[in-house]
Amino acid sequence: MEDYLCEAISQACSECHLDGGCCFEARPPLSQERIDILLKNGVAKDAVEFAGYKRLRLKQDGFCVLFQNGKCSIHSIKPETCVAGPFTFDIEDNVLQIFLKRESICPMVRFLKANRKAYDGLFETAVEEIMHLVKNVPTSEMAEILKIEEPETDLVAEIKLGE
Repeated sequence: MEDYLCEAISQACSECHLDGGCCFEARPPLSQERIDILLKNGVAKDAVEFAGYKRLRLKQDGFCVLFQNGKCSIHSIKPETCVAGPFTFDIEDNVLQIFLKRESICPMVRFLKANRKAYDGLFETAVEEIMHLVKNVPTSEMAEILKIEEPETDLVAEIKLGE
């Protein structure tokens, strides 16, 4: 994604993060590759937990353990679903379904809908990150991840997965 688009998206995201936004009650799934990256970059082992799937744990206040001083402390190496932002996913009948959260739960959506280039850039990045996660998480863990309900989303794309 072009640098100026990344900056614009980061700005839209940071405005929301004043209250923690998507970092509250977030338990992003982690591939072993992402865990290795996090540990290599100083994240403590106890930041990761296993509860059906490997994920970041929450602090007692309900925020992601890596949410500190009003922002993500690992922004440049954050988990795939965090990079995907307001895009989320499901898999049904070997089809990857991409959903966009509604404005009522993610103010960035308003910005994306008003800026087609930003939307397209983040959508492309989100699909890449989600595909990477899907390919690198064990099937049993992905089955647990897919049980997570994500209300207030709209289907925006369907992508046939390889056999």
